[in-house]
Amino acid sequence: MLDSLLIPFRSQPQPPQLPPGYGLELDAPPSPEELNALLVACGDPSRPPQRLQRALEASSWQLCLRNAGGQLVGFVRATSDQALNANLWDLAVAPEEPVGIQGQVLQVLVVAALGRLRRELPGCSISVAAPQGALAALKQQGFVVDPGGIRAMGLRLQG
Repeated sequence: MLDSLLIPFRSQPQPPQLPPGYGLELDAPPSPEELNALLVACGDPSRPPQRLQRALEASSWQLCLRNAGGQLVGFVRATSDQALNANLWDLAVAPEEPVGIQGQVLQVLVVAALGRLRRELPGCSISVAAPQGALAALKQQGFVVDPGGIRAMGLRLQG
């Protein structure tokens, strides 16, 4: 009888589903060469493997998404001061995946990353460096571009 009186606080959207045969790996970093290949395919400049290795080691965690053939098709990593701020980096989805699959993979990565941050660092602010194609997925999860007129700027050092 009591169950019939309970009303959900608010309805929660269904979490995005992985395409059949795809798998999410938690804390199993890709090789620097494999990550570099994905990032280059997404339009980023090539990075030296030793620098990518250091970035992976300095990250709080990373999420890898692999297709049925075991190929890395999605990636995101997090850094944090473990108190107030967290940053998501290298959010990437392989452009050779079908467009509908790209959207699913991106949604799964964003939702999984935000879920983990909410559990581990509730209340922290989260920033993300993301490609243009990820903006819709990020906005669906509550991200805003330039909140309150804040302008994020970046400089890629050559050398």
